[in-house]
Amino acid sequence: MTAAAPNQPKGLYAKLFEPKRLGIMAPGTSVLVYAGLLFWTIVVLFPLYWLLVTSFKLPIDVNEGPRYLPFVDYEPSLHAWDYLLVEVGGDTFRPYVNSVIIAAISTILAVLAGSMAAYALARITYKPRFASILSFVVGIIAVIVLTVVAGVPWWLSLIVGLAIFALLARTVARRFRARLGNGDILFWMISQRILPPVIVAVPVYVMFQRIGLLDTHIAMIITYATVNLPIVVWLMHDFFLSIPRDLDESAEMDGATKFQIFFDIVLPLAKPGIAATSLLVLVLAWNEYLLALFLSSVDAQTMPLLVAAQNATRGPQWWSMSVLILLMIIPVVLIALALQRFIAKGLLVGAVKG
Repeated sequence: MTAAAPNQPKGLYAKLFEPKRLGIMAPGTSVLVYAGLLFWTIVVLFPLYWLLVTSFKLPIDVNEGPRYLPFVDYEPSLHAWDYLLVEVGGDTFRPYVNSVIIAAISTILAVLAGSMAAYALARITYKPRFASILSFVVGIIAVIVLTVVAGVPWWLSLIVGLAIFALLARTVARRFRARLGNGDILFWMISQRILPPVIVAVPVYVMFQRIGLLDTHIAMIITYATVNLPIVVWLMHDFFLSIPRDLDESAEMDGATKFQIFFDIVLPLAKPGIAATSLLVLVLAWNEYLLALFLSSVDAQTMPLLVAAQNATRGPQWWSMSVLILLMIIPVVLIALALQRFIAKGLLVGAVKG
């Protein structure tokens, strides 16, 4: 049996798909990879291109069929842009400003409160009595019943609910020993996102209607921040676990408080996670439709409602929808580009942690 010649010429497959050295793709592999990436890029960008070209079409150009090449298939027009930004500019900019205010403030509140809760769950061991939690739930139910059913002022219902909770926690709850751990609390937090929002939309609507906050920025901000809070806790918990406890202990030995450690040491180290989480929460608040539909009508109307309103009795106004959707996309894209390096690092840390 003779050994193969060392300089035997390689076949066509080997030349195309076997790399010459480590770290460099073979020519055939490069062609396949880049062809796949190009195809997926077209798939991702085509809807944006469709929005862009549609926003410069007249209604007749949209209704006559698919036309995608400006100056070839159709003559571009600023009709939709002029109508939405000039003729009815006030009706367009008011929901836009509402979306900016509500999404920005609710994101800040959710990220701040959620990060503090996540840090506490990552550093402190909690063992609340299960009966105490049930007592708190009973107090909440009492507040809802008194406010919604009995028509009692919300501040008086809140006092009664707190009194019921304190009474049950100090008496009945102490008789039961069953306790929960940090893992149970964390799972309960994320389980709030499993619950379909439509189930809580009507009770939330009635609650804000009773206290006179319906169709206000305050109601929208509180609701959005509360809905997105579990996501912040769930995501930031893993980032805080990746930060060594030794830093906290060293700072505590120097006399630093928990708040000083959190704001001066932990938060700066968690910037990538905060950036990635903030962008996700901002997008969720920016695009929220169901809760906005229930809680706002005119004064606090947001952009998703304005986009949906373009589906009028004459049919969808695609040219107007395209302009409004592009206006919604632009700020999110700019924020993502500004936070790109933090987001990429944050996602990488999260992937390694997972």
